[in-house]
Amino acid sequence: MNILVTGASKGIGRAIAEELKEIGKVFVTARNEAALKELGAAGYCVCDLTCDAEKLANFIKANKIDVLVNNAGEYIYGGIETMTPEQIESIFKTNLETPAYLISQVVPQMKTAKWGRIINIGSISGVMGEANASLYSATKAGLVGLTKALALELAEYNITVNTINPGWVDTELGSKSIEESEFSRDEIIECIPQRRFVKPEEIAKLTRYLISENAKGITGQSINLCAGLSVGI
Repeated sequence: MNILVTGASKGIGRAIAEELKEIGKVFVTARNEAALKELGAAGYCVCDLTCDAEKLANFIKANKIDVLVNNAGEYIYGGIETMTPEQIESIFKTNLETPAYLISQVVPQMKTAKWGRIINIGSISGVMGEANASLYSATKAGLVGLTKALALELAEYNITVNTINPGWVDTELGSKSIEESEFSRDEIIECIPQRRFVKPEEIAKLTRYLISENAKGITGQSINLCAGLSVGI
């Protein structure tokens, strides 16, 4: 089984790559070559998803990917009126356009094999909305819609498509998001029913399960892994 994880140099992506090395040949991509080398994966592709998508498409074709984990993402905090055209283009490209393009590149191989797994890493912000993160919320909501439609389109080929929506995660990106927001870490934790941040390893374990044959009946789903954040306070 050949697996590709995007944004694998740190955080959620790194945890997923480490977990999946136990069940297949893991290929990784990110902008940080040194971090990718440290993973000891079967292969890696250094690229920026906003401008190197074609390079990654060639990498996909060369390695016959059976499982795609669209994890790479960008977060921008601020009022919509402060967003520049460049910021809008960048976040939509990274969070939605390129994942859709990468899916289009892996599907032919999956259809031929009559088996495949596509897992998109979304966000609870794409399910509930997040004030001052409207672009991020919009792109992650787009992944949910993409997931549902593709699950229908690809079901007959034994290809499943699902989205995992993490809440606040204990990663570098999570810490950066707190710094950019108007709330402290303690204030955010008070709003989470379980009073904790999700660990990257939890997302990695769920990803592994969704790849397994035990999860072959799960497709088109938007799964919230958020310590209860989506339920209410």
